[in-house]
Amino acid sequence: MNTFIFTLALVAGANAIIPRWNPCCFHLSASGAVTGTVGQLGDGQNRVNGPLSPAEYCIADGSITDANGRGCILTPPTTQFQCDVGATPTPGFGVNCDGTVTYNGDATFYECQTGDNGEANIYTSPVDPVACGPITLKADGCGSCPPPPPPPPPPPKTCPTNLAGPYEFPHLIVPIDSSNPNAAAGTSFFGEVSSTISTIFNFDIPASDSGKTCSLIFLFPTQAQLTTSSFTFSGNGGIDFSLLSSVATQSTDFANAPAVKTDYGVTTVAPGNSYSIATFPCPAGTAVSFEAKASGDTCLRYFQDYNPSPIGLYITTC
Repeated sequence: MNTFIFTLALVAGANAIIPRWNPCCFHLSASGAVTGTVGQLGDGQNRVNGPLSPAEYCIADGSITDANGRGCILTPPTTQFQCDVGATPTPGFGVNCDGTVTYNGDATFYECQTGDNGEANIYTSPVDPVACGPITLKADGCGSCPPPPPPPPPPPKTCPTNLAGPYEFPHLIVPIDSSNPNAAAGTSFFGEVSSTISTIFNFDIPASDSGKTCSLIFLFPTQAQLTTSSFTFSGNGGIDFSLLSSVATQSTDFANAPAVKTDYGVTTVAPGNSYSIATFPCPAGTAVSFEAKASGDTCLRYFQDYNPSPIGLYITTC
């Protein structure tokens, strides 16, 4: 059998889509008021059930012919579906991707009992409300529905951008200065970024966080919200946060600082806001280092403090 190929053509100005396909040959089966294969009498009448062998048909551009080359028509006025010698096939038939046959887009046909061996003729309109019932015709070998699109992936899990739940605070804060690259400042209580200074934050992730999600967050309340901390801030607010390839120590300086493993890009910060920098599976039982450096003309120095309201870089878990 030929492969069933649809080509859709857009008709300009009419907003209509007309199906076109190469010839495709098939057998028919019916389901609904009666169920069975479709065969033919010698004169080309198409019938469901009875002792008739399955008939073969071909469709091209909406017109059906049978295996004997007869054109399949809907006889007026009864709309009986039959195939006659020398007849021009009635246009308007189609086969959906699942094999369902349609006429002018309608998939409902009707079987009407003939009284011969349980056979039923096929119509597009019921000729007798008692002797006729609705059926659906299926063509084998014509049509193939594409698989359904995959469901969209769930949004990545993010933890809260506050300290209401479990969180980790930095256990080491190390400023490094490009203007004094070999000077190790040791530990600090301040986070600082400027044109020459950036800050590395070490976090120890406990083994109990195995299987959890971690979110790196930056909390930047207003000065009025702070109780035991303060900050100075100027510039455009751009801060570039990165995960480093190894862990810093108190001996870390600008010259020997770990390389960047993952750059999370620039976050533009302003007082009165909290920011989710990155979300990742918690590296349970290990220590990790993150660097914050200025982007543009940002200058920020603050006392890292988790007292209300907390300020600085933290990791929340969920």
